[in-house]
Amino acid sequence: MQDFARGTGLEPAADHPRRYLWTDAFAVCTYLGLYETTGSMECRDLALRLIGQVHHTLGRYRDDDARKGWISGLSSDEGENHPTAGGLRIGKSLPERGPGEPHDGQREWDQDGQYYHYLTRWMHALATAGRVTGDPAFTAWAVDLARAAHARFTYLPPHGTQKRMYWKMSTDLSRPLVPSMGQHDPLDGLVTFRELQQAQGTGTGQPVLVQEIAELAGIGRGLSLETSDPLGTGGLLADASRIARLAVQGEPVGPDLLEEVMDAALVGLEAFAGSGLLELPARYRLAFRELGLSAGLAGIEKFPAWIRENPDLSAMAGPLLSRVQALREYVPLRDAIEGFWLEERNRTAAAWTEHRDINTVSLATSLAPEGFLGR
Repeated sequence: MQDFARGTGLEPAADHPRRYLWTDAFAVCTYLGLYETTGSMECRDLALRLIGQVHHTLGRYRDDDARKGWISGLSSDEGENHPTAGGLRIGKSLPERGPGEPHDGQREWDQDGQYYHYLTRWMHALATAGRVTGDPAFTAWAVDLARAAHARFTYLPPHGTQKRMYWKMSTDLSRPLVPSMGQHDPLDGLVTFRELQQAQGTGTGQPVLVQEIAELAGIGRGLSLETSDPLGTGGLLADASRIARLAVQGEPVGPDLLEEVMDAALVGLEAFAGSGLLELPARYRLAFRELGLSAGLAGIEKFPAWIRENPDLSAMAGPLLSRVQALREYVPLRDAIEGFWLEERNRTAAAWTEHRDINTVSLATSLAPEGFLGR
């Protein structure tokens, strides 16, 4: 994490830091987890400084964009108070595709805009910051972001009765750049919005994001969650941990959802274990995808205690524990993945160095997953 801070302009602070929303979301969680487990004020300070850099970099238009200021359109002062009200850019190397520019599927991967699943990761990072610091501003910013994302990424098809979601939007959220829907976006949104609802608490007012949560549940109903992508499977495992944690806190997400997510994760784990990928040399492997799976596997050991302690979960103890046992069979994959990428020679391969920032943070997150998964 020190290498990441130096390399991206976080510490020492650069005039033009290299910020990328997905990587930075995991970095914030990891720094905060290290602060909680070690008491390092340096890690806490780096997490909060990173949040500020992300908002002031990715919450504003690019330097090479004719548009200036906050992408939300808010004034300078209002933007400081609501830095996420217009969403956050991805942080890609190339400007977004223009309104009249033809779509190039390969080039699109390197062009800026906004991804829904990156935004939900940042909401989770902000919620973690709110929990660790006790400052409600972080959760409020996450809720601002949730409302903005839901309003612009969801839509009702002309001849449909059920909303759907775009996968990628323009920087100002005015038009879709990739109209297809991400396989796990509705699930990620649902779990993250329930986290925010629980984090904010009802107080004397009404719960937040009620309509948005209902709509996400509808969008995700009946969608297949199974994937052969290890990063996607790791995301399912992380979502399973978050769903179980919410149930323990008295905030169940939905009936049968935990079992459905665990079943899909098991299919992905079986596919990964049988793929032979772990036998390949580093040049043929993408570390951050494997390490995303490894980080998700870290949460499995907490399930038996959660099930015993929570009445709602213990009522389903038999089916849940059998799934947990099946998942635990794959926990040794974590050691295999981490051990491989901890070998310095494997981190000299182009497959590592070409994605150094995200690989570095993913390895740190897998080694110290408490901030991302929760304690």
